[in-house]
Amino acid sequence: MSQYLSDQWIWPVIAAPFIGSFIGVLILRLPAGQPIGMVRSACPHCSVTLGATDLVPFASWLLLRGRCRHCSAALGAFYPGIEAASLVVAAWAVLVLPGPLSWIGCILGWTLLAAAMIDLRHLVLPDVLVLPLIPAGLAVHALIAPERLPDHAIGAVIGYLGFVAIRGLYGAIRRREGLGLGDAKLLAAAGAWVGWQGLPSVVFLGAMLTLAGLLAVAAAGGKVDAKGEIPFGPALALAFWIVWLHGPLVAV
Repeated sequence: MSQYLSDQWIWPVIAAPFIGSFIGVLILRLPAGQPIGMVRSACPHCSVTLGATDLVPFASWLLLRGRCRHCSAALGAFYPGIEAASLVVAAWAVLVLPGPLSWIGCILGWTLLAAAMIDLRHLVLPDVLVLPLIPAGLAVHALIAPERLPDHAIGAVIGYLGFVAIRGLYGAIRRREGLGLGDAKLLAAAGAWVGWQGLPSVVFLGAMLTLAGLLAVAAAGGKVDAKGEIPFGPALALAFWIVWLHGPLVAV
């Protein structure tokens, strides 16, 4: 039992906040075209390079009360928020998935978290994050369930082409673009991981989560414009994650 807990809980959970800190850097730098791994973190206000003691997940932010050690400017809750979300991803994955699959689930969840946050902030799903999920999903299922690999390959194709068809239909009816190709690529990735059988659940859950998000914004007094740009990626990524972990809503 102790070995099970060690394998299933301790290492993914310990790693999660540190991975979350890196995901935060990725979210901020990737859309801006800034280098990711070769430049040390600095205060966004005074530009002083941060030391190791300033970058310990959760602890540094709490000890410094969310402020820069050097200029005392408020740093906001972005990094601890992403670190907490990464921890939730790890806990969720190890609770649901057995053995080494829990690590695969964590990596998938962390990648989806980064892509979803970038789409939420910048209305773009980066190819560098989304496209590798397609071969990765096929490779994982070639190892764990090779007899179902054709279902997942078909799912990737249907996910992309189906969304492109919906995008074209929407454009023909509304006379404007309303759905991005990034969403089509993300749905192709979802098909590679959940198979064609899981795609209807991903689309349905994604739509429901998007609607719930818009209702929450409206209830909080925010402006919801039917003609404005609405990121579908965050809800689609969460739906993708849920269906891969727990299966489709209705077995096919």
